[in-house]
Amino acid sequence: MLRKIWEYYKEVWGLLKGIWKNCLEWALVLASPEVKIHMDSETMEPLDVEVKKLFETNSMVEEFMLLANISVAEKILEDFPECAMLRRHPTPPSANFDPLIKAGKHLGFEINIDSGKNLAKSLDEAVKPENPYLNTMLRILATRCMMQAVYFASGTLQKDEFFHYGLAVPLYTHFTSPIRRYADIIVHRLLAVTCGSDCTYPDLLDKQKSTELCQNLNYRNRMAQYAGRASVAFNTHLFFKGKLQVEEGYILYVRKNALQILIPKYGLECTLFLAKKGESSNIFEYNEEAQNQKAGDIILHAFDPVKVRLSLDSNNIQHEKFVLQLVSPYIEGFSVPLLEESDTENNTSKVKKRKSGDDLNKKRKKK
Repeated sequence: MLRKIWEYYKEVWGLLKGIWKNCLEWALVLASPEVKIHMDSETMEPLDVEVKKLFETNSMVEEFMLLANISVAEKILEDFPECAMLRRHPTPPSANFDPLIKAGKHLGFEINIDSGKNLAKSLDEAVKPENPYLNTMLRILATRCMMQAVYFASGTLQKDEFFHYGLAVPLYTHFTSPIRRYADIIVHRLLAVTCGSDCTYPDLLDKQKSTELCQNLNYRNRMAQYAGRASVAFNTHLFFKGKLQVEEGYILYVRKNALQILIPKYGLECTLFLAKKGESSNIFEYNEEAQNQKAGDIILHAFDPVKVRLSLDSNNIQHEKFVLQLVSPYIEGFSVPLLEESDTENNTSKVKKRKSGDDLNKKRKKK
């Protein structure tokens, strides 16, 4: 039985890949580390932090959803040309791509931004076997170049402004998740009227009210994103509180007085400062044109691998922040040595003692 299901799945997946290639061949595949936090079921404290893994089945479901959203967008626009709730992704200004183009140039890749199709092709070709994470980092940079996708009422813009840059499609909407997005509920109502299974009502066909609703949805969507990021940051800080460990990372950006470091294991992006605030470094020399930092014979570029010592500064409880120290490559007068195993164990035992003390205090309070 399972074998039959597996054979059927492979057949459907092969069919879908063909549909995807014809319909959404040049959709941008971007990257943004999505963090998964494992919580203790009793204390609700974070036990582990990891980057969420995506499987082939995730891609299959996502691609079916994209095709469904496109089909529904076409149908509701046909029947409601003035008040269909659609979603567009504006084309980013060319200046937004400067960091991506410079990074690609340094790596020997030409990033073509003439169109979403050319950008997708450039990103697909930007691969180096010796650095398997490089392509993901380029896609993370590309994500930062994008504009925010927004909802809009079809009667408020010209048709050429409906375009969704990220998916490279002329029409798009959100239809597939009505249990978690109000925009999808409105689209379901429009489609229900189109299919003859429901009746319309004045507000649904009012272009002005639809526009106001879209503006509110866009605002609420941004606030939900901020809340989600804040929640991840809060729980990540709880997990790392009192810990001191060395992790592998990559340089994502090179700045005048700092390096932006990405730690793939946890999906963390932290700042490694090269000098104290308000001071200039007497060790590093910044090259703005080449986007690198030089210290003696060592030159640090974007996407270079590094090892960093990671800890959480909790001196200001309202503004906790990660502190990074460079371990490798070793730079005299700046880098710190690798942690001894005993240092890690002592640090872990301190955290456990503090947690057990906190639990004891909680029990006393309950009594």
